[in-house]
Formats: sequence, structure tokens, C-alpha cells
Amino acid sequence: MNFQQLRSIREAARRNYNLTEVANVLFTSQPGVSRQIRELEDELGVEIFERNGKRLTGLTEPGKGILQIVERLLLEAENLRQASQEYSAEKRGTLTVATTHTQARYALPQVVQSFRQTFPEVRIALQQSSPEHIAEWVMSGKADIGIATEGLSQFDELVSFPCYSWQHVIVMPETHPLAALERISLHDLAQHPLITYDVGFTGRGHIDDAFREAGMEPDIVLTAMDSDVIQQYVSLGLGVGLVAAMAVERHRTPGLVARDARHLFAPNVTRLAVRRGAYLRSYTYEFILQFAPGLTRKDIETALDGGGE
Repeated sequence: MNFQQLRSIREAARRNYNLTEVANVLFTSQPGVSRQIRELEDELGVEIFERNGKRLTGLTEPGKGILQIVERLLLEAENLRQASQEYSAEKRGTLTVATTHTQARYALPQVVQSFRQTFPEVRIALQQSSPEHIAEWVMSGKADIGIATEGLSQFDELVSFPCYSWQHVIVMPETHPLAALERISLHDLAQHPLITYDVGFTGRGHIDDAFREAGMEPDIVLTAMDSDVIQQYVSLGLGVGLVAAMAVERHRTPGLVARDARHLFAPNVTRLAVRRGAYLRSYTYEFILQFAPGLTRKDIETALDGGGE
């Protein structure tokens, strides 16, 4: 039994049993992956995967239990590596943070700046994507920390913590008819084309929920992942924007005005997630505590050990 065999088992399950993708991820060949899987099955004396000819189609019942053990073994192997690095190079390493554009652009700069002053030898790698991909990267170990608004609390493999809440605001050109209103209603918004975030991004679910509960169908003519992009298209007169308040507070496109929307849409909570059972370097704890000062190291450790969310 070796780690390459264990990785082949894990990646086959993660990649929907597509051995070509598994081979690409593990930097090997498809026949090599098949051989690693078969050798481990022979050693254990059980079939881990169901097959249709040579093609893998699913996990057998024993395979489902074995996969859980494989995941734990590989996690502990990574924890061992992290622990050794903690003692040999306590203040050096790479911290990989997966997050959305809005968090990277508006919420993280001051935290990163402060963190770098404390740990100048730690390299920070920011990866930006959708909440779903962020969760996948943290679960797979490609990222140490995930930060997003939606979805991170839905995965059993992750431990997530609420960090802060925020609201959406309405942005429009200064000459737009809605700019004359101090308090804008959903009915007012429904009369105009809207520009906001892609589904799954930056509190979009609360926007959709509000219109659905009011029995209205908003005319969303353009969506984007990036708050700055949304504001740019609003400035061109293509629609009224619904964006995160932090994006407008820190960078409002000239010629636009903003109106409060907290009476229209539920508040959003930004969450930070780490992989359940993971060994966290000291500097990882420090980064989390700087981003979410309401937490303590004990809170994090308790949750990682199974006593939290």
C-alpha cells in the first residue's frame, strides 16, 4: 500500500470515475492509475469500484467505507507535513486563500497588509472563483482557507465560521429616475432593467428570494462576478445595479449614486472555512483571527476537533 494508490482512489471518486482526469491531476498515465487501483484492490482483497468492462462506474459498498478511510489517511499525511514545517520553519511558508472577487478586492487588503507585517516570510496566494469552487479547493487541500458569502456552510467536510454581515445597495446614474427617491421599493426596482451578480455569488440568493416572495419577476439583463464591472455597466445606462455595500463605500464609479437596500434584501454573512480535521499552521490561525477578530484560537480548535459548526 502506498500514497499514490490512495490518491488514485480518492481522485477517481472526486473526478466522477474519469481516469483520464485522474491521470492529469496526478501527473501520470491512465494505465498507471488503473494499475494503482487494481493493485490496492488485490492487496485488500475487495473490489473498491463498480465496473462496466474496464470503465469505473461507481463505488461498491465496501468501497464507500474504504474511501472514508483513504480520505482520513491522506488528510493525516498532509497534517504530518504541515506539523513538520511548523516546527522546522515556523514563520515561513505559503498560505493559499480561495475567495471571491468582492472579498479579495474590498475585504482582504487591510488584513493581508497587516498579516504581511507580522509574517513577512509567508507568501500569500489568492485564488478567486465561485463559492462552489472555493469549497472544492479547500476540501481538496488546494487552498488552506476559503472565504465567501454563500455555500461554505453546506459541506460536511468543512468547518466554517461567520465573520461579518453586510448589505446590498442600489446604484444608478445620477440622472436616473430612481435617484430622486430616498427609499426605493421592490416594485420600483421591478420597473427597470437590473444588473447584479451571477447566481451563487455575493448574496445573489437573497436578491432572488426577495423578488420571489413578493411575487415579482425582476428584469435582470446582465450579471457579473465583479462589483466594479457591474458598476461600469450601470454607468453606461444599461440598468440599475445591485451590489455589495462595501464595493460602493470603497470604490464608487464617478457619476453614480447609491441608495440603501437593507429594507429590501436580507443581510448577508461572509464566512471563512477550513477543512475539517486539518492541521493549521500558526500563521494560518493568525490570518483567521485578523480577518474574524470575534473568534479565538480555542474556538477554531474546538470546531476542528468536531465541537463546532
